[in-house]
Amino acid sequence: MSDTVKHRTGPVTPLGVNHLVLNVRDMEESHHFWSELLGFKQVGKLKPAPDGAPPIMNMQFYSGVVDDVNHHDLALVEREGLAEPPDQWSMVEGSSAINHIAITYPDRESWLEQVQFLKENGVPMNLRIDHGMTHSVYVNDPNGYGVEVLYELPEEVWRDDIDGALNYAVVLPDEKLLEDDTDYETNFN
Repeated sequence: MSDTVKHRTGPVTPLGVNHLVLNVRDMEESHHFWSELLGFKQVGKLKPAPDGAPPIMNMQFYSGVVDDVNHHDLALVEREGLAEPPDQWSMVEGSSAINHIAITYPDRESWLEQVQFLKENGVPMNLRIDHGMTHSVYVNDPNGYGVEVLYELPEEVWRDDIDGALNYAVVLPDEKLLEDDTDYETNFN
């Protein structure tokens, strides 16, 4: 049986990004951050070959699916010789190839609980922003990668003006880290 592939004049639209693989300096330290602080579940790791040879690299896999499990959303690969991370992540400065990784929490309440948990566990809060489509706190992982911890605003807030919502940002002062207004802006002009 032969399948005929349809000829296209443009690319197929993907469903989205399937997973992200990060190079890390210290697997134990990175596992602690991504699993014990951000809540990802470790679902696997590279094992030795059947002949007993060690794995080709130290690599662990994580899923962020709440009520089920995904094969993986995130993988960490331990690498020697990575540069020391900056003291604080910045959205506009730095030399990392990845600016930041956005992690979505299920709803406003779980997001507030997560931000409080991170604060109580000494994770430095770099920036708090209300965007037109998310409310976000920016932190960094032990390797200097920026991590945006967010919850999505209801779709009706941003659906009719995605570009306006993407361009809307209100930076909140540190003392308002755990305050969250649900009077969402809908006029982005």
